[in-house]
Amino acid sequence: MIPASELITPVKVSLSKPTAVNRVASIDIVRALTMVLMIFVNDLGSLKNISPWLEHVAPGVDGIGLADTVFPAFLFIVGLSLPFAVEARRKKGDTQLQLVKHVLLRTIALLVMGVFLVNGETINEAATGMPRYMWNTLSCLSFILIWNAYSKQAKRYIVFAAKAAAIVTLIVLAFVYRGGEDGQLNRFAPQWWGILGLIGWAYFAGGLVTVFSKNNFWAILVAWLFFCVLSMVNKAGYIPHEGIFLFIPSAILGGTLAGLTMGGVLTAIMFRYFRERNENFKMTAIFVSFAILLILLSVITRPYWKLAKLGATPAWLFLCSAFTLLAFTAIYWIADLRKKAGWFRIIKPAGTDTLLCYLIPYFLYAIIRSTNFHWPDPLITGGVGLVKSFLLALFCVFITGKLSKAGVRLKL
Repeated sequence: MIPASELITPVKVSLSKPTAVNRVASIDIVRALTMVLMIFVNDLGSLKNISPWLEHVAPGVDGIGLADTVFPAFLFIVGLSLPFAVEARRKKGDTQLQLVKHVLLRTIALLVMGVFLVNGETINEAATGMPRYMWNTLSCLSFILIWNAYSKQAKRYIVFAAKAAAIVTLIVLAFVYRGGEDGQLNRFAPQWWGILGLIGWAYFAGGLVTVFSKNNFWAILVAWLFFCVLSMVNKAGYIPHEGIFLFIPSAILGGTLAGLTMGGVLTAIMFRYFRERNENFKMTAIFVSFAILLILLSVITRPYWKLAKLGATPAWLFLCSAFTLLAFTAIYWIADLRKKAGWFRIIKPAGTDTLLCYLIPYFLYAIIRSTNFHWPDPLITGGVGLVKSFLLALFCVFITGKLSKAGVRLKL
C-alpha cells in the first residue's frame, strides 16, 4: 500500500523543459496513438465492406466498436496530463488564481471550437450561403489564427490583426449560419457541444479538481469516485434535470466524461509516486489490478444500463478506462523503461501538437470536396480501404509536423 502521508504531499517535479530525466515519453505517445486512431475511425465512414467491430455501434445497442473506445481514451489522457501541466505552471510561478484562469480560458477555447464544428455538421448550405467544407475551413483557420503560439519575434500589430480578423470571421459565420432542413431552419447554437466541447467540459471539471487538490491523492480519489457514482446515479434516473441542475452542463452532470478524465488524473498521481521511487513492477501490478477491477465494474453495471458510448454508460466508463490504463502501462515499459520511444517517432507530432492535428482533416476534406475528387472504388473497399484511412491519418500527422516546424502550433 502507498503511505497516505507520502501521497498527500505534493510531488515537486519540474516539467517546464523536457529532459531525459523527467520527460515521460509514454504520455505523448499514447496521446499520439489516440489521435491517429481518432482520425482513422473518423474516416471509416468513407469506406464500405469493412468489419462492423471497427465502427461506432448504433444507438441503443448493447456493445461498443473500436471507434467507441477512442474518445474515452482521449479524455483519460487529458486527465493523465493534467497534474504534470499544472505542476509545470506552478514551477513557473503561477498562482492559484492564475491556474484557475488558465483552466477557464482553455475550457472556453475548446467550447468555442466544439460549437462551431458541431454546427458545421448540420449546416443548411443553401440557407447559409456557403458549403459545409467552406464553413469548416474558415472556422478551423480562425481557430489557428486566434490560438496559435506566435513567435516572440512576430510583429505585435500583425498578431493583433490576425486574431482580430479571425474573431470577426467567427462572429460573421455565427450570424449567417442556418442549420437543419428547409422550413425548420435553426440559428447558430451549442447543440451538443461537439467532441471538442465535451472534452472542454471534462477538462474543466478535472482541471479545477487538480488545481484545488494540490496533488492530494485522497481528494483526487474521492473526486473520481464521486463522478463514477454520479454516472450510475444519473443513469438510474435520480438526477433531476430542472431547477438549478439546468445550469450544470450535461457533460459534467452525467458524471461519465468527467469520470474518464479524473481516472487519468488519479493514474498520473500514482504514476509519479511510483516512478520517483523506481518501483515500476509494483506500479504495474497495481495498475493491472486496478484495470481488472474496472473491467469487473463494467461487467457488473452492464446489465443495468448497457455498454454504450452514445449512452455514456458507467460500463463504458469503466471498460474504456481499463483499456487506456493497460495501454499506457504497456507503452511506458516500451518507450520509457526499454528506451524504445523511437519506434513511435513517425507519429510524434500528433502527441505534441494534438489539437492542430485534430483540425488538419477538415482542411483535407475541404480540398477533396471543393475539387470534386472521388476515391476509386478499390481504394475505399475492405482491407485496402482501411490502409487508405490509416495512411490518411499518418498524412495528417506529417502535415502537422511540417506546420509545427513552420511556426504553427496551437497552444491553449
